[in-house]
Amino acid sequence: MSPVVLLLAVLVGVALGLLGGGGSILTVPLLVYVAGLDAKEAIATSLLVVGVTSLAALVPHARAGRVRWRTGAIFGAAAMAGAYAGGRIAEFVPGTVLLVAFALMMVATAVAMIRGRAGQDAVAPASGSAAGDAGGSDVARELPVKLVLLEGVVVGLVTGLVGAGGGFLVVPALVLLGGLPMSVAVGTSLLVIAMKSFAGLAGYLSSVSIDWGLAAAVTAMAVLGSIGGALLSGRVPQERLRQGFGWFVLVMGVLVLGQSALTS
Repeated sequence: MSPVVLLLAVLVGVALGLLGGGGSILTVPLLVYVAGLDAKEAIATSLLVVGVTSLAALVPHARAGRVRWRTGAIFGAAAMAGAYAGGRIAEFVPGTVLLVAFALMMVATAVAMIRGRAGQDAVAPASGSAAGDAGGSDVARELPVKLVLLEGVVVGLVTGLVGAGGGFLVVPALVLLGGLPMSVAVGTSLLVIAMKSFAGLAGYLSSVSIDWGLAAAVTAMAVLGSIGGALLSGRVPQERLRQGFGWFVLVMGVLVLGQSALTS
């Protein structure tokens, strides 16, 4: 087990805890290019790592009142259906194609982050405080359930298919459709990510085997990082962090595309 793999796993957890996303975007390249797994095994393993890590990061957010359970449960249930279907469909798609699709998702996500598509706390002043959102409000009762369900299925399908597109698609949806402040959307997204990650994993396990020892070690380190990231959330300027992370993801996506082109 390379110490580099474990160190990078901690950074994966920090990203999840701080931003409510970014886990799979970092985990898949880590498992493919550093741990040496093939594309499908890496995607399946990342779903396990991100699912468990998201649950760990969820706890500090929940204690701080930054989770809206009803919205997360509705979105998450729809995303689980899409993720399971995506995981089953992936059986019939070549690994190289999945890796290229993953890289394209990284680039699209990075551009959205850099341009600030994930939204600001200021976009939802009517949503109330974080505590009010967690406990239920007028916005919660007016939740556009059909739109949330549709968005959940689409995001879940993408996640189950290529192992990415989790938090950085969920957070904007929760801000724009659910009317959540950014801080609450980050916490709620972790619930959604955990639900759909496990559903996507279930779809993959029908055709892909996992190195459980490697998965357990990476997960343990990512969990440690996620707890630290969640505790730091709200103390770090989210916009600056998101843009910096967006540029990093963009570079990673381009590198994965280049590597895929060279090996194809």
